[in-house]
Amino acid sequence: MEIGLYSFAENTPDPLNGGRLQSPAERLRDLLEEIKLADEVGLDFYGLGEHHRPDFVASAPVTILAAAAAITKRIRLSTAVTVLSSDDPIRVWQQFATLDLLSSGRAEIMAGRGSFIESFPLFGYELEDYDTLFEEKLAELLKIREGGKVQWEGSEHTKPIPGIAIYPKPIQEPLPLWVAVGGTPNSVARAAYYGLPLMLAIIGGNPEAFTQFTELYRRTAEKVGHDVSKLPIGISSHGFIAENSQDALDTAFPAHHEAMSRIGRERGWPPTTRAQFEAGAGPSGAYFMGSPQQVIDKILMQHEWFKHDRFGLQLSVGTLPHDKVMKAIELFGTVVKPAVNKALGGKASPSTASLAAGRYLSLGGHGRSRQSGSNTKLDRVRSGSNAPFPAPRA
Repeated sequence: MEIGLYSFAENTPDPLNGGRLQSPAERLRDLLEEIKLADEVGLDFYGLGEHHRPDFVASAPVTILAAAAAITKRIRLSTAVTVLSSDDPIRVWQQFATLDLLSSGRAEIMAGRGSFIESFPLFGYELEDYDTLFEEKLAELLKIREGGKVQWEGSEHTKPIPGIAIYPKPIQEPLPLWVAVGGTPNSVARAAYYGLPLMLAIIGGNPEAFTQFTELYRRTAEKVGHDVSKLPIGISSHGFIAENSQDALDTAFPAHHEAMSRIGRERGWPPTTRAQFEAGAGPSGAYFMGSPQQVIDKILMQHEWFKHDRFGLQLSVGTLPHDKVMKAIELFGTVVKPAVNKALGGKASPSTASLAAGRYLSLGGHGRSRQSGSNTKLDRVRSGSNAPFPAPRA
């Protein structure tokens, strides 16, 4: 299993440091130190979210990932997510292709619709087009990803590309592209239809109930002709790790409470209580909060349910003391990851195998043949027509 981290690069008052608010420059310096340590302790990937709000500092995550590429050696660098609906697929491709060159083949795109909506008015899009924008731009991005001279007829929200090659060319062929979802069946089915790896966010509720989405993904992929064994699934969740469970809870809760309660005021949720937080951190909850052994046990328990290939942990929801985050990263990489891999037999996941192959350019025609194998089902969509996304059959 691939094990890594993701962050939204939040910059909020730190309750454990007297409510101190870092400058954006200081927060970014800390973030880069955290990514560097994640690389040094052997974690597999680091994802960085895109937000355009005052409580986050990563409105341009690929720029930050490019800085991280210069100080890391092996960790894969991804967004979490790129809000594709409000972005330009050509520029997205160019940015990630450049990141791939800078990182010697370690870049990944993780596309999603985003859990916040501030990018839509910022870039002149209407929320009523929320789903259509993503569908059309994902189809265009996939067309660009095929390489060569791109022939894209355009669609309601995209402009034509009249047979123009797009540069630079990445090292990896094809450049890895994941789709991140939050538990919407149509989004899950869309990823399966296109034969793209799925990252499923589980940040609340009963995690075992999310098996319906992994089952839907595999069932839909199989029905449209994809080799399910080659389609990795990832799970991402909130959590925090300390030497013991009490320290983990006491460290994470104050910032988590402030951040989730603030978002709740915007969206009509009640404030988060300590009792709710601890329930979420319990054995049947969605959070990975506790000692290294508790986190190991929960990862393995969920692997029995999902049979997933990748696990991503968001260590901070709201700003936490930098030294405590660094210690949590150390424990995650040196204690949790080796124990999970040992328990699972150290077998390479589909994502590990395919990404490594892409890194060393050994995919070649095979990588493209997998892509072209699905083209027969997607010609109308990828050519820029307004073909509707087919609903999966039960």
